[in-house]
Amino acid sequence: MRVLCLIGILAFSHFPAHAQDFADKVIVEKANRILKLIKDDKVIASYHIALGGNPIGHKEQEGDNKTPEGLYTLDFKKPDSAYYKAIHISYPNAEDIKKAKKKGVSPGGAIMIHGQKNGYGAFASVTQQYDWTLGCIALTNSDMDAVWRSIKIPTPIEIKP
Repeated sequence: MRVLCLIGILAFSHFPAHAQDFADKVIVEKANRILKLIKDDKVIASYHIALGGNPIGHKEQEGDNKTPEGLYTLDFKKPDSAYYKAIHISYPNAEDIKKAKKKGVSPGGAIMIHGQKNGYGAFASVTQQYDWTLGCIALTNSDMDAVWRSIKIPTPIEIKP
């Protein structure tokens, strides 16, 4: 009996004692190129990111290659993206639209957290050293898998300068 109990303990010891920890918030620190998953005000994971090719400042219009700043929501997952998985960020919000309209420009959209361009995942050790997106937040594919598993829709995201 003791042997069976020990085998049972050993067989199941690699499984967590609790369910998957889903983040209740995501924080992006653009200046530090870090994406943090937050649960109960504690960082449960962090990842190196690449940003839009013109990363300083808030996104103001389509084509400016800036990553937005502010409070948004991760509002849907897109497994069939042109990049390795994608999670949509709710940019533009009403204020973004208002500011762009005042300037007579489109605010842009389709801002996502995503992995590498499909077929180019092997180059992440190089691409992640540069800000290469059109305004999105890029991760390695393995980091994208971890973030994907840790996010329920909807989840708030704060993108800081």
